[in-house]
Amino acid sequence: MTNHQVHRIKWTVLSVLFYLLSFSSVGAQTYQAPKREFRGAWIQCVNGQFQGLGTEKMQQTLLYQLDELQKDGANAIIFQVRPACDALYPSTLEPWSHFLTGVQGKAPSPYWDPLQWMIDECHKRGMELHAWINPYRAKTKSAYPLAANHIVSQHPERAFEYDGLIVLNPALQENRDYICTIVEDILRRYDVDGLHIDDYFYPYPVAGIEIPDDNQFNADNQGYTNKGDWRRHQVDLLIEQLNSTIHRVKPWVKFGISPFGIYRNQKSDPKGSKTNGLQNYDDLYADILLWIEKGWVDYTVPQLYWEMGHKAADYTELIRWWSNYASARPLYIGEDIERTVKAADSQNPNRNQMPAKMQLHQENKGVQGTVLWYAKVAVDNLGNYGTSLRNTYWRTPALQPLMPHLDSKVPDKVKKLKDIDMGSERVLMWTAPKFTNWDDEAMKYVIYRFLKGEDLNINDPSHIVAITTDTFYELPHTLEPGRYVYLVTAIDRLQNESKPVKKKVKIKR
Repeated sequence: MTNHQVHRIKWTVLSVLFYLLSFSSVGAQTYQAPKREFRGAWIQCVNGQFQGLGTEKMQQTLLYQLDELQKDGANAIIFQVRPACDALYPSTLEPWSHFLTGVQGKAPSPYWDPLQWMIDECHKRGMELHAWINPYRAKTKSAYPLAANHIVSQHPERAFEYDGLIVLNPALQENRDYICTIVEDILRRYDVDGLHIDDYFYPYPVAGIEIPDDNQFNADNQGYTNKGDWRRHQVDLLIEQLNSTIHRVKPWVKFGISPFGIYRNQKSDPKGSKTNGLQNYDDLYADILLWIEKGWVDYTVPQLYWEMGHKAADYTELIRWWSNYASARPLYIGEDIERTVKAADSQNPNRNQMPAKMQLHQENKGVQGTVLWYAKVAVDNLGNYGTSLRNTYWRTPALQPLMPHLDSKVPDKVKKLKDIDMGSERVLMWTAPKFTNWDDEAMKYVIYRFLKGEDLNINDPSHIVAITTDTFYELPHTLEPGRYVYLVTAIDRLQNESKPVKKKVKIKR
């Protein structure tokens, strides 16, 4: 072997090592977290994780999850409060949930209201709380008796059975009205930030089992000759009515839907994704793109639970598809943590797929956030997922994505910003701006800190030191002596941000 050949081999080995090292450090070195990003996590009850746990233990469990998610950088929780026409909150319309106490209709003891408690705890931590309901599911496959005041106990004719499930018939207007009555009750009684439904529309198909709606379709096809089109129309009617109900009651509450991750395969529709799996449009009768086009939803969270390179449903193909076709409204990606951390990166088998997926989030400009499936797995830090969030991807604070279709008016600036030296404490104080309507009321304040001479760029989230509901901010005792510039802005319910007000501060020791 010649010296030239040896040199070439050494150079090749060094180049490969450098490539692998640089590629594996993409996270902290090159990832630039956006200032606005939805950082959510689902907390579900239908898996039975809280069933019969008791008030104290359930609160301890939730507190731990919320504390850890706050450290991870989460700014929203999607909490399941109505899994099967029953409630994780006191209701005169539906019974207490089987998935809370173990007995449908039985109140928790000691008594508490999980929804109100979660709203309070999330808001304390600067997180939004989105109430997650399942509109149609009336009973899961679990064996438990229905309470006497359950909708199916009172009106069995308004539901049908399918593969062990009981489902409210989507084709009945009285069911759509009932669901909207439930939603209006939640909105009028609770200060939720969002109303969320997931992927259960018509039931997931099971081979050899037909949905029992032939008689209804034949009796009143509403002008449709194709039953699939007829079923889609029934779901469309609910989504339109839900959207109208939510924004009539509280115009600022965000209506979000988390559909199955494939809209249509390309073999069914030329504009479909290059996938080969179950389809929202054809199998669940959910026309997500129509709802976005009509403006009936405020955000969408497709459940992209597969791996990059999956043969039937490749993650890379799907995130690009959704970004291209569904970003006319804010688009967030539903991430399966377990599958992500258990799948190796094809470019670097020594690491999991989290860094590559997060890179895709940045490359696809239609994507404005992430929702984690599910909270406990992030909290358990499987595959260092939680650590990576808090140290890299969600390291800096983030405001919520803008929703100009709901509100684009910014609040006025804060008033009378002062720097007050209280001896042992140094405090910035200000007065809330005046307002006339909900869409210009300041709900929170963002505090930025810069060194003297730095560019006062409020689009750089690394300068955010606090997002608070208070009208004061205590300067940390750990600040190095020197001159600083603080900027304070006001944000409204939909996090439109006012112009900043500046205060120069000199720290002595």
